[in-house]
Amino acid sequence: MNVNLNYLKKMYRDNGTFIGLGVSIFYTHFSNIILPDYDTNPNQIIYDNLDGKSVSKGISANIDVVFTNGLKVLVGATFQDVSNTEDGIKTRQILTEKFTATWNFSYTIRSLDLSVDYTGNLYSPMRLPILGPLDPRQEFSPYWSIQNIQFTYKGFKDFEAYAGIKNLLNWTPNKGNPFIFSRANDPFDKNVVFDANGNAQVTPDNPYGLTFDPSYVYGPNQGIRGFFGLRYTLF
Repeated sequence: MNVNLNYLKKMYRDNGTFIGLGVSIFYTHFSNIILPDYDTNPNQIIYDNLDGKSVSKGISANIDVVFTNGLKVLVGATFQDVSNTEDGIKTRQILTEKFTATWNFSYTIRSLDLSVDYTGNLYSPMRLPILGPLDPRQEFSPYWSIQNIQFTYKGFKDFEAYAGIKNLLNWTPNKGNPFIFSRANDPFDKNVVFDANGNAQVTPDNPYGLTFDPSYVYGPNQGIRGFFGLRYTLF
């Protein structure tokens, strides 16, 4: 069952400035849903029908402003609550943030045939899959942001030259974590010692009692990097 309420307002000022406002309220109720289970046994891949309900609800809003001097601004934010309820116990869904924000600032310098675009996003903490009490990785992600900037020159006939920087803050999920992929040097668990119940044991080679696990991924693994290119318009 899904319900959406949307409000959109467009305003044109006397000086030529355009302002757009948008607000959306959403509610989704799942009476039967298949979810990955990261908690029952981290060493197993478990997908199970939820014996209860799952609810996703929230509100999003954005504002779009276009000025006559060549500046364009787009800012948006979403607040959401995604939860699962089973046996009367409500839990926050894993790998789901409560707040996100996005922005795009674009400015065109007409005298130079140059445009500058600055984009970014911001994510609030989310619960992450860890392998047990000895796992040294953080159970919740921090607030994190990916920001980019691009310069585009349009002074050539039929050509555009562009260059920029991605991930200006050089942020990757390993910030504050000793590692991201658990036991990346042993992807088939050949050197992991298990007990009779299949639980990984602490050994000198495996001080945290972990197995190979690539599921702890919630952001880009590439840090800051530059780019450039040419764009040709056929028609």
